[in-house]
Amino acid sequence: MYYGKENGSISVVNPLYPGIGTVDDLYHVLKDVWCAETCTPRMRAQWSKENFTLGQCSITAFLVQDLFGGEVYGIPLEDGNYHCFNRIDGRDIDLTSEQFPGEVLDYTHVYPQSRDAHFVKEEKYRRYLLLQKKLKEKTGGNGDD
Repeated sequence: MYYGKENGSISVVNPLYPGIGTVDDLYHVLKDVWCAETCTPRMRAQWSKENFTLGQCSITAFLVQDLFGGEVYGIPLEDGNYHCFNRIDGRDIDLTSEQFPGEVLDYTHVYPQSRDAHFVKEEKYRRYLLLQKKLKEKTGGNGDD
């Protein structure tokens, strides 16, 4: 289960997708939407249905922000990258934490993340749009229309 599950009842503030009213609702739909094509290219060969959150963190965190507000933060990783998660009204939600089995991430030493910085990478922006599209198809929602 994802980190911050106790906060899974946080309600949507921007209802773009029918049936998604809480963070928990979004997580359960995303489990069927995340795929190798939405995974970051450098991890795509390791992505599987069993490790469905692998390489999905930033695009998922910005999607969560679209629906629930709050901020996106990054936890520095040993390889120099950041693992992104959400902080909504002071409560942490990390829908992709399961990609780190057996690890305990430090949600206290974090850095703000911006769409501008992340989406300067065209492939990442395309994966974000693909995630939106797949979520829209799964729910019959409006997406960013």
